[in-house]
Amino acid sequence: MFIQIEPTSEIPIYTQLANQLIELIATGRLKASEALPSVRSLAADLGVNMHTVNKAYHELEKKNIIEIIPKSGAVINAISTKGPSEMQLELIKLHMKPLIAESIVYGMDKEQILSVASSIISEITEG
Repeated sequence: MFIQIEPTSEIPIYTQLANQLIELIATGRLKASEALPSVRSLAADLGVNMHTVNKAYHELEKKNIIEIIPKSGAVINAISTKGPSEMQLELIKLHMKPLIAESIVYGMDKEQILSVASSIISEITEG
């Protein structure tokens, strides 16, 4: 599993970790029912505090992306083929709205925003 943490980034380390795990799942490099490394192991590999990894795992659990099984570890949940639930869709919109607004503030128009989104989707789905 390839995860790269940028300690000087404005993005908190636990968020960087959670985002990269989501991307690994989206690209298929991590599969449903696959166990994630233990908190202790991943923290040691990345050179970060165990609480940081634990917080990232709990963020993913809140989003129903992984399941944390006490004494066993974290396992990736199956991805729904039916699409996101209403609650998940609302959460996605909540996260996307400020980014789209910021893009508009920087002078991007609808076509540019859609082009960037399309290129990101291609990058993730086509590897």
